[in-house]
Amino acid sequence: MKKALRITAIVLVLALIATGSAFGQQKIRIAMVVKGLGNGFFEACRDGGQEAAKELGNVELIYTGPSTPTAEGQIEIIDSLIAQKVDAIAISANDRDALVPITKKAMKAGIKVISFDSGISKDGRMVDLVPSKEDLIGRQQVQLIASLIGNKGEIAILSATSQATNQNAWIGWMKEELKKPEYSQMKLVATVYGDDLSDKSYREALGLFESYPNLRGIISPTTVGVAAAGKAIEDKGLKGKVELTGLGLPSEMKYYVDKGICKKFALWNPIDLGYTATYISYSLVKGQITGKPGDVVKAGRMGNINIGQDGGAVMGVPFVFDKSNIDKFAKMF
Repeated sequence: MKKALRITAIVLVLALIATGSAFGQQKIRIAMVVKGLGNGFFEACRDGGQEAAKELGNVELIYTGPSTPTAEGQIEIIDSLIAQKVDAIAISANDRDALVPITKKAMKAGIKVISFDSGISKDGRMVDLVPSKEDLIGRQQVQLIASLIGNKGEIAILSATSQATNQNAWIGWMKEELKKPEYSQMKLVATVYGDDLSDKSYREALGLFESYPNLRGIISPTTVGVAAAGKAIEDKGLKGKVELTGLGLPSEMKYYVDKGICKKFALWNPIDLGYTATYISYSLVKGQITGKPGDVVKAGRMGNINIGQDGGAVMGVPFVFDKSNIDKFAKMF
């Protein structure tokens, strides 16, 4: 009789282990809210997030975003995620300030909120993960275009949305870099916005060619914009006359690099960005960190990520892609 009871007890324990008991075996649900769906950069972020979720073992990654990159679209999605009672939200913001009320609502409901890639004001999140330092990104973009045009001529910037936190910060640092004496023969003639939409970015590039016939270079610090500008340069037969650089995906820019339309551009690895954001979100949910200065996230293969002032965290510096390495990285993302 005792033996039978012991066997029954063992079976019950094994059943509880297999099905998950009522004591914390449920999956942690982390929602990754991106600027807009159909963007290769954010799809690579998703892949990194899924990699991290698999490593962590009890994480479900929910990948979502609006069909067009607007703050209003993101607000609707976050409201829905609050109703679903997800554990954490990692968001790349279309507007730094417009999302604060809804993300505050999420945090009040017990949801851990971080921003990545494009930040939310500090009152609206616990941690802000940036892929690189704003000054390094902005200055590097000017250095790249200057090397392509011999530090001489008119240049323009083709950005994403006029409210994009990261874009505006980078542009600010581009203007600072341009104040240096070595760029005295370069002139920034225009900053235009393609709203991270391919067709609009293409039209804005065409408008630059028409408005500035002596244009020598375009900086487009957005993966959608830089590819659209490459197509515009090709279609108008301006290869070698208008140089192009920016922040792009190797898989999308390989064609333009091979053609000599874009000789060099930069980007951090979006796979690593999504991976790191997922680890930070998980650490907050598990109570391993609170987002205060001095907190350290053990982020798998990315090593330790330090949380600094106002919940800021930095991942790394942009990598330059050119003809020597484009084939390798185009296969990855």
